[in-house]
Amino acid sequence: MKKTISLFLALALVLCLGGCAGKTEKQTETDAVPEQETTAQTETETQENAPAESDAPAQEDASSSENVLTLSDDGITLNGEAVGTDPSAAVYVSNDVIYYEDKDAYDSGNPYGDGEAEDRHTEEEAAATVVVNVTHAGTYRVSGTLSAGQIRVDLGDEARDDPTAVVTLILDGAEITCSVAPAILFLNAYECDGDASAETAGPEVDTSAAGANLIAADGSVNVVRGSHVAKIYKDAADGKKLWKQDGAVYSYVSMNVDGESAGDGVITIIADNEGLDTEMHLTVNGGGLRIFSQDDGINTNEDGVSVTTINGGNVHILSGLGSEGDGIDSNGWLVINGGTVISMAHPASDAGLDSDMGSYVNGGTVVALGSTMDWPESDSEQVTVNLQFAARQNADDAIVILDDDGNVVFAYDPSEDDVASEYIREYQGAVISCPIFQVGATYRLYLGGTVSGTEDNGVYDADSVTGYDGGTKQVYTGTDVRGMGGFPGGFPGNAPGAPGGWQPSEGGQMPEGMQPPENGQTPEGLQPPENGQMPEGMQPPENGQVPEGMQPPENGQMPDGMQPPEGAGAPDFPGSDSGEIVDVGEPSDAFYMQDKVNGFSGIRAE
Repeated sequence: MKKTISLFLALALVLCLGGCAGKTEKQTETDAVPEQETTAQTETETQENAPAESDAPAQEDASSSENVLTLSDDGITLNGEAVGTDPSAAVYVSNDVIYYEDKDAYDSGNPYGDGEAEDRHTEEEAAATVVVNVTHAGTYRVSGTLSAGQIRVDLGDEARDDPTAVVTLILDGAEITCSVAPAILFLNAYECDGDASAETAGPEVDTSAAGANLIAADGSVNVVRGSHVAKIYKDAADGKKLWKQDGAVYSYVSMNVDGESAGDGVITIIADNEGLDTEMHLTVNGGGLRIFSQDDGINTNEDGVSVTTINGGNVHILSGLGSEGDGIDSNGWLVINGGTVISMAHPASDAGLDSDMGSYVNGGTVVALGSTMDWPESDSEQVTVNLQFAARQNADDAIVILDDDGNVVFAYDPSEDDVASEYIREYQGAVISCPIFQVGATYRLYLGGTVSGTEDNGVYDADSVTGYDGGTKQVYTGTDVRGMGGFPGGFPGNAPGAPGGWQPSEGGQMPEGMQPPENGQTPEGLQPPENGQMPEGMQPPENGQVPEGMQPPENGQMPDGMQPPEGAGAPDFPGSDSGEIVDVGEPSDAFYMQDKVNGFSGIRAE
């Protein structure tokens, strides 16, 4: 469900922050937004605070150089000149925001949409929303405050096929608030992967030519508070979609997010539904991105096509402030090649990272926390650990990983994170990856404690760490096996540094005495019975009753001698598509990296 976020919450968050060519769809249980009354959609094109059309001087070609777009509730200026209401200008203002009206049906009787009461807005709310329309390609440096408005990029119906229809918005001390729709909307611009289809799509996509670009200016702090537009039907009996805009920042075309040269600018997105959405691809190349969302933090929503790629930057997401929400949710692929990604999902049912077609971790630093986890693909290039805890953990505690020599190789402290520190979340599944992790190495996992060193929004530079103490060592009781092709997390074998147990043979061969039969035939003595009948002495009991002596124990307890190891968690990794959980016997504190993708379960304090 899509709900609205409290203005008081939004203000509190701001104060605490301080300052394609490729072959590759919720009311918070805390302070919810004041209920919005419902109405009809206006299409007026006048603004009380805007200068009359005749007062606005002619604008130069916006594509020829960088343009300075200054926002104010008292009027908008472009390159120092007042912006009027002439739709032929490079930038003009109007009051025709696309929003979800307060009605159930059109005048024709056809159904209006599938929104809930909280999605509806009044005609007065819409009329008070200033739309700053960008109609010419070019670069626009945006500053100032718009307390009830939207920046809408609309280069025309033909723009999707025009490689020159590109707009770059450089946010340079901008604060934009829209309570009825997305605060930034890329409606019509060039689609760099216009020929994409589910048949030709894949995880690699080049969005460098994308028509939608959002940049954080060097040293700038920017705040975007946005709403959403629930699905509105066309005025027809078939109920086909006319509009649907899920995110506070929403693009109908592929989009790039980046920082300027220094890459230290920050864009904070506060969303009453989803945070940053595109209908095609999204590539994050740099800059700081902070997202607080009621639902998903980031979503790319073309089924089987969209690719979310993170090449750099500093991405921190706190999602699911309502009843659900993944941190990053791609309806296609998710690829992390670099940067820092801290993604916290709703603790009840969602994942920090989620993709429909596959996730790859090839570089960067990744911490994804939630109740479930989405496993990276086995051919990811960087070592990743997938952790399933026996009980929910407090996300206010530091997560620290040490090598065999006791050196800190990874440390993240949520209490030092501008995003995570505002809310104490819980998690039971975690995906962690960093460039220091190595195949064949053994690590120890600790929760809590104090790390001494240099951190950036909670993520420590391992080389700077001078000490760690007070943490609680964690042990695990199971590893995950996904078929015969590989053992993510590995059997805890006798490889160097691994705990005692079964040692996989060289070259992936079966151990002596466990060779597969020739020609794939079942070995003698293990043939299935003819006609599917059970062998003699193994007939199923009559009436489906469990045979005497095999009754399940009362209250679901295991029989004596068959107790699961203390602290053992779920029998499987949610969302892991795992083949089997292997019980390692005695709890072990040695997290051995058998492969690029490693899974450990039943994790608890030692």
